[in-house]
Amino acid sequence: MKIALDVDGVLADVIKSWLIYSNKIRDSISKDEITNWDFWKKFKINRYDFYEELSACWKNWNAIPPTEENLSVITKNLSNFGQVDIVTARELSTDSFVKDWLKHHDITYHNYVSVIDGPMKADLDYDVFIDDSPLNAIKFLERKKNVLLYSQPWNHHISDPKVQRIFTLSEAVEKLKL
Repeated sequence: MKIALDVDGVLADVIKSWLIYSNKIRDSISKDEITNWDFWKKFKINRYDFYEELSACWKNWNAIPPTEENLSVITKNLSNFGQVDIVTARELSTDSFVKDWLKHHDITYHNYVSVIDGPMKADLDYDVFIDDSPLNAIKFLERKKNVLLYSQPWNHHISDPKVQRIFTLSEAVEKLKL
């Protein structure tokens, strides 16, 4: 089995780091208020500013918290089901920081695959995608791919019965056992 594991929002809670930065220069936003993938529109934040700021957060990679405890153990458990690859969409300049973060948190993976745009992941040859993006989830379904949607405030509106929602990465391990 080939498993595509996302980073931002699934392993790394980079939005927490971004909020710390953003809340110093703008009106305060809480993570729970980020209810759409393109939330910057709601808060009148320029899209390019948001992505530039998010990339800048990765320069301080050691300040980005994991989404949950014990990710090292959980990713080792995931690897018992087959090949786990990190499959991420990001600015190429952040790849080395992300790899440092993964190493620091002892995340088990086989390959590191970076694509330019998230929905491009659906074109890749994986049996299961573990992701938090609602846009990616829709693309995965369109391509008849299996998706485990890591629950975040920005994807709560996704209710397709073909999407398996998980609230922890350990739940992914349990679902793959079935």
